[in-house]
Amino acid sequence: MSDLVIPAPPLPTVPTSTGGRFPVRRVFCVGRNYAAHAREMGHDPDREPPFFFTKPAHAVVVDGADTPYPSITERLEHEVELVVAIGTGGADIAVEDALAHVWGYTVGIDLTRRDLQAEAKRLGRPWDTAKGFDASAPIGELVPAADVDPASGPIELRVNGALRQSGDLADQIWSVAETVAELSRFVALAPGDLLMTGTPEGVGALERGDTLEGTIAGVGSVRTRIT
Repeated sequence: MSDLVIPAPPLPTVPTSTGGRFPVRRVFCVGRNYAAHAREMGHDPDREPPFFFTKPAHAVVVDGADTPYPSITERLEHEVELVVAIGTGGADIAVEDALAHVWGYTVGIDLTRRDLQAEAKRLGRPWDTAKGFDASAPIGELVPAADVDPASGPIELRVNGALRQSGDLADQIWSVAETVAELSRFVALAPGDLLMTGTPEGVGALERGDTLEGTIAGVGSVRTRIT
């Protein structure tokens, strides 16, 4: 007999190309990991080490499901990103060992309440309500690491078929291995963790009814509609 005082919440999972489901434990995100995007947001990328923020596991939107337009915002924006799925945990991971901890890769969209984020920045407050709201992380199908080269390749986002964001994974300031190693200095990574690795330039506002499709060559795609 269970000793839980309320029913346990369902475990969020992400589809994989192998036919199984990847359970999601935590979602970490890297801020300003592309130089052009950092400049777009008013920052100097040459002076910043990577910094991290989080989304709850239940923020993921999978299987091409619709994404509801969130409350308490007048400017919802898109950020297409390479997503790294951790399959083997560890702390203080060396850069040369980091990729061995990766289960696979996919494409994700970091949705942001940009007006709330701007206000939080102005007041020196956390970004939680700007970044970690319900349904703020549409995620595509995971592909095993053995089938993917995360070092380079076009990354794009289209809204209603029109190109909004375009970059290359090679333009990342911090590589996947460097980012995984750096994050593991702050927290002990565990199987089921996801890491969203930053977005290229071209972020912009979304409206209800917009259809988003993010793609990374050789990795896959993610698709959702804002409702």
